[in-house]
Amino acid sequence: MNYTEALEYIHGVDKFGMILGLDSIRELLKRLGNPQEDLNIIHIAGTNGKGSTASFISSVLVESGYKTGLYTSPFLERFNERIRINGEEIDDQKLADCVGKVREKAEEMAGEGLQHPTEFEIVTATAFYFYNKEKVDALVLEVGLGGRFDATNVIDKSILSLVASISKDHTGVLGDTVEKIAYEKAGIIKENGKVFLYSQDENVEKVIEDVCKEKNAELFKTDNESIKIKKANLNNQVFDCRDYLGNIHEDIKIRLIGEHQVKNALLALDALVYLKENNIFENITEDSIREGLLKTKWAGRLEVISEKPLFIIDGAHNIDAANLLSKEIEKHFDEEWDKTLILGVLGDKEVDAIVKTLVPKFDRVVITLPDNPRAMEVGELAFRVGMYCDDIICIEDIDSAVEHAYKLVKELTKEEKQLQNEKTRKKSSKKKSSKKPVKEKVKKKAIFAAGSLYLVGHIRSYVREK
Repeated sequence: MNYTEALEYIHGVDKFGMILGLDSIRELLKRLGNPQEDLNIIHIAGTNGKGSTASFISSVLVESGYKTGLYTSPFLERFNERIRINGEEIDDQKLADCVGKVREKAEEMAGEGLQHPTEFEIVTATAFYFYNKEKVDALVLEVGLGGRFDATNVIDKSILSLVASISKDHTGVLGDTVEKIAYEKAGIIKENGKVFLYSQDENVEKVIEDVCKEKNAELFKTDNESIKIKKANLNNQVFDCRDYLGNIHEDIKIRLIGEHQVKNALLALDALVYLKENNIFENITEDSIREGLLKTKWAGRLEVISEKPLFIIDGAHNIDAANLLSKEIEKHFDEEWDKTLILGVLGDKEVDAIVKTLVPKFDRVVITLPDNPRAMEVGELAFRVGMYCDDIICIEDIDSAVEHAYKLVKELTKEEKQLQNEKTRKKSSKKKSSKKPVKEKVKKKAIFAAGSLYLVGHIRSYVREK
């Protein structure tokens, strides 16, 4: 099997749909020799922030000298992003070889009349098989969807379970309240386990606390009240905080944007301090924690992908993420900025809430179509956007939408400069005033792309290749 064949097989498996339950993945892994059983796993669930938290932890473990696997989903630009060791994506041929082995066992199951594993189960089994072969020291494992019945939860043990921020998303699968969703996420908590929780809504915390009591698991909550952000811009953030043991950490620096990323960093920090203090990964030091947090990158989340003009991408694929993006726009972009939004969403999301939150923050909106069959048609999205913005254009092709946004910025800048020069000349010609004429300011320009990770992944590739 070659790389192309491997991807064709993986994406072709989606015809089997999504099945709740762990029987299929458990049988598949059994036939592969249960590779997951030999791995030291840090398991992370949540609605938003779990990927960033996973990346923070992975980066620090690598900085501490450990061979570290990082399993995440979905990918932004290239499938191999999902399966990494020490920040490096899985090699094409190694992926093909591992998928070939997994396919053999999956088809063996189907031939015996058993349920064929789903796409996510195939990918997860491939990852476990690969990490076991590579003998990683640690695996930072991000949940795909939910927790309780997610394929990653086939593991019987983990070093730590982390629960990041929880909000309403995938309500058709996980439940229509945050409490129901929290219960599904809490499914990763193991008997007698250690759990670190991102401090949040008390109803969510109560659910996690109850599950921990049922499973005799020890729970630690981040002290978000201790966070003091000293510096925050579009390049980095510097903050002080207190870990779960009460130790103060001053001048922690990260390059991820947004107050929520500081909170995600604290969740990661707490977990890392636990691993250090309990000699689970004894090479972790204060210096490796600081350096690892600083070096952490997480693409597609409030990421600046171009400076001229300023171009920022952010998934903002659910209401909680949209609120976080809106908050950062208010913080960093005042009236001196002209802002264009490229928007594309999936129809099964809380579209009205996302639109209501984001659109009023922008001067105009370019509506486009994400690379996903669940994408909302541009006409339908335009109808919803039209309630909050008059300046709308629909361009289905994503590349064309980006080019149109660039063209708008260029034309607006040119028009503003011409107007500026005209006003300056008129003021200069007035003999009544002896004062030096004041130039009208040309607004700074920013382009944002948001609404779907499938959209921002495509745009990231397109802009970086320009």
